[in-house]
Amino acid sequence: MASVEEQILNISGAKAITNTQSVQTLWSGYGEIRRYYLKGGKWPSVIVKHIKWPEQVNHPRGWNTNISHQRKLKSYQVEKNWYQLHQQTNQNCRIPEVYQIIESDSEILLIMEDLNASGFTIRLHPGNVTLDHARICLTWLANFHAINIGLTSDGLWPIGTYWHLDTRPDEWKEMRNTDLKKSATAIDQHLNTAKYQTLVHGDAKLANFCFNKSNGVAAVDFQYIGKGCGMKDVAYFMSSCFEDAACEHHETELLGHYFEQLEMAWVSPIDFQLVKKEWTSLYKYAWADFYRFLDGWSPGHWKMHGYSQRLAQEVINELNQ
Repeated sequence: MASVEEQILNISGAKAITNTQSVQTLWSGYGEIRRYYLKGGKWPSVIVKHIKWPEQVNHPRGWNTNISHQRKLKSYQVEKNWYQLHQQTNQNCRIPEVYQIIESDSEILLIMEDLNASGFTIRLHPGNVTLDHARICLTWLANFHAINIGLTSDGLWPIGTYWHLDTRPDEWKEMRNTDLKKSATAIDQHLNTAKYQTLVHGDAKLANFCFNKSNGVAAVDFQYIGKGCGMKDVAYFMSSCFEDAACEHHETELLGHYFEQLEMAWVSPIDFQLVKKEWTSLYKYAWADFYRFLDGWSPGHWKMHGYSQRLAQEVINELNQ
C-alpha cells in the first residue's frame, strides 16, 4: 500500500500536505482519525480514518477478549461496506462524503470529507446540549430511518447496535441485575422480531453528530449500522444527552417530535401508523436493552439512573405477566 500521504495527494490533486492534526485515536488502539491540510487541489483538507489491526489490544475498560477483537474487526468492515454499497441518505440526514477506500490485509483507509471544512464545526456534550439540538438530531434519525425502512442489510450487521446481546456474551455474564439478566433474551427477541425494521445507525450518540451554525447536522461513525427497530437509535441518543430528570421530563416531547419528523419523511408504501404504533411500544424495550448492556459492561455508569431503571423494570414486569 502506498503511503497515506501519497494516497491523499493522488486523489485530491493537491500540491502538498501543509499540516496534519490528530482528531482522535480509535477505541482500544485500532488506529487513528487524522486531519490533513492541503495546498491546492479539490479540498482544503480531508479526514483520514486509518484503521490498523493492533499487535496488542488495550481496551479502556479491560474487555481484551477475542470476542471483542473480532467484533471490532467486523465493525470496520461493516463501515467500509456501508460507504461502498449502501449510503441511503439525503440532505436531511447528512453524512461525510467518502472520497476513497483503500484496504489491505491489516489496514483500511477511509479518506473522506472534512466536515469542519464544510461548516460542521460544532461538537456538543451533555453539559451544553439543548432541547433544540436534540430535536435536530432526532430529525436526522427520523429521515435516516424513513429512507432505509425495509432495506437489505447485506454486508452490514444483521442486527444493528454495538450492544447487541449476541455480540456481548461476556458482558451478559457479568450482569448484577438478575431479573434483567433473565429477561435479556426476551427483550432482544421483542426488538429483533419487530415487524417493521429499518437500518439503525447503531452508535447514534451525541458525540457522533457534528453541527453547523445554521442548525444543520451531520452524523459520523457507521461501524455498527444494521437492521433494527428505529427506537434503538432514539433511546440510545436520548440517553447520551440527558440525565434522569431531563429524560423523564422531555420523553413525550422528544418522541412526539421524532414521530412527527418520521411521518414527514415517510416514502414507504407501508402504513406509517402501524409502524408508529409498533415502535412506540418498543421504546422502553430499546432502553431496557441498552441498560442491560451497561449493567454488565460498566456498573455504576452515569446512564444507569432512575429513569433507566424504571423503564427496564416496566419491561421486566410486562414480560412476567
